[in-house]
Amino acid sequence: MPIVSASTGLHETLALLTSQLHPDADHKEDLVFLKDVFSERSLGYLMKIHDKLKQYEKQNPTPVLHSASCLAEDLAEELQSGPLDEDERELLLLLSTPHLKAVLSAHDTVAQKNFDPVLPPLPDDLDDDLEEESVKIVRLVKNKEPLGATIRRDEASGAVIVARIMRGGAADRSGLVHVGDELREVNGNLITHKRPDEISQILVRKQAFSCGIISSETVYLRALFDYTPFEDKATPCQEAGLPFKRGDILQVVSQEDATWWQAKRVGDCNLRAALIPSTQFQERMKMGSLPTPTSSLRRSFRLRKDHQSSSSEPHTPDANHADFLIYEEVTQYLLRPGERPRLIVLIGALGARITELKQKVIAENPRRYGLAVPHTTRARKSHEREGVEYHFITKAAFEADIHNGKFIEYGEYKDNLYGTSLESIHRILDQNKVCLVDVQPEALKTLRTAEFKPYVIFVQPHISHVQLDTVLLPQYCVHAHPSSFYTDQEDDLLEMKQSAEQIDKCYGHWVDYVLVKEDPVSALAELQVLLERVQMEPQWVPASWVRS
Repeated sequence: MPIVSASTGLHETLALLTSQLHPDADHKEDLVFLKDVFSERSLGYLMKIHDKLKQYEKQNPTPVLHSASCLAEDLAEELQSGPLDEDERELLLLLSTPHLKAVLSAHDTVAQKNFDPVLPPLPDDLDDDLEEESVKIVRLVKNKEPLGATIRRDEASGAVIVARIMRGGAADRSGLVHVGDELREVNGNLITHKRPDEISQILVRKQAFSCGIISSETVYLRALFDYTPFEDKATPCQEAGLPFKRGDILQVVSQEDATWWQAKRVGDCNLRAALIPSTQFQERMKMGSLPTPTSSLRRSFRLRKDHQSSSSEPHTPDANHADFLIYEEVTQYLLRPGERPRLIVLIGALGARITELKQKVIAENPRRYGLAVPHTTRARKSHEREGVEYHFITKAAFEADIHNGKFIEYGEYKDNLYGTSLESIHRILDQNKVCLVDVQPEALKTLRTAEFKPYVIFVQPHISHVQLDTVLLPQYCVHAHPSSFYTDQEDDLLEMKQSAEQIDKCYGHWVDYVLVKEDPVSALAELQVLLERVQMEPQWVPASWVRS
């Protein structure tokens, strides 16, 4: 009889055993039965699967980390933020070398790939009844990541069903688990009587497990609200939810589920998608059929009422009401040769002094930057020139322009009217100059169109924590009247803080960049760098601006 070593696979051992079955006269019937059983193709497939899994289990290629590049970048940024000793300086230099970056990138590429064994396919001529009742043994190695699937209990049968597969997760990469599959066991433990939350905990804890299972176009959205899955009782699986902040760019990879989309934050190293509420889900909440998941989302709904519907206003897919935007579909946009520059819109809180900042930018480079000259009804002074400081017009002409919608904003000061017209903006842009305007935030409703493609900068004055503590301290003194503690400066600080908060609350979802003005010199330098970047690098803009 052939010698079988410890390295001989089970399938090979079975084949050797079958070859040694020679029916004799005494045990002919039994041996023929054994030979038929061992020669059965389905048993042979099971043995092959067993051998593959055992071989894979011995290798166990589990990387310690699958995002080494991101960790190295975070470490480099941390080192750059403070003074360095000699060892830290050497480490920073090492992390900056292209060779090490290439090695870490190659490591991450390998770590994130799927090396699960490829199991032999079932034969095409299997009996239909047998195929319907067949059980797949699926082995998944998660590499310290979530499984990437959610489960639910079928109300009719009580079976544990795979509800959705997260794009890019371990289950999706394996190709072995599908929506609608029924889970029977995990690592040999029956789960039919366990609750879905208990099963989820088992799947989270296991790094590698075996399960017995019975067998769109990418869209980018800008989030207009903060979302925390662990505060959302409506989510089907809090662990599978994607937390994000207002302004984050989300890559939606699946909209197959009308209620919960699958998405990733742009820039994240994690390849696995996670759940975000869909616009249809929020529409149902607006109609009162579902509870609102988070307080931040409720605030966002109230703020969307500031929107005014117009033909130029961007609309989110599936959002039927302009006052109910929770996402804005966006795409990357870069100026093409010969195209007019993007309009730069500055809005500011009290104390930001953005007019002074804007004028300094233009004064340093008047050939590249221009100012929309305002209109006024007051008399021209001796040193002023028509079309330079102001356009001087009569009150009747000004009121006619108001009636015809020519101004983006206007107001009255000391019985004189002042306003900025759309024509004055076009005049600067047509000269191929970058036009800077500082307006009240309400004007964004008029300017935020495909015609101008504005880049909105919110300038805030720097208010230190020490200053705020000084202002807020009297609130805790109960033995004296609070007004006796306040000075004019403290009143100003409170007003500046409240102004910034109110603008952020009502218009923050339209802001592309927040510039905190600590001092005029650094603020000017930061703004100049930003202006160059806007015209030279791709930026996220509403998709409707590019399609129109």
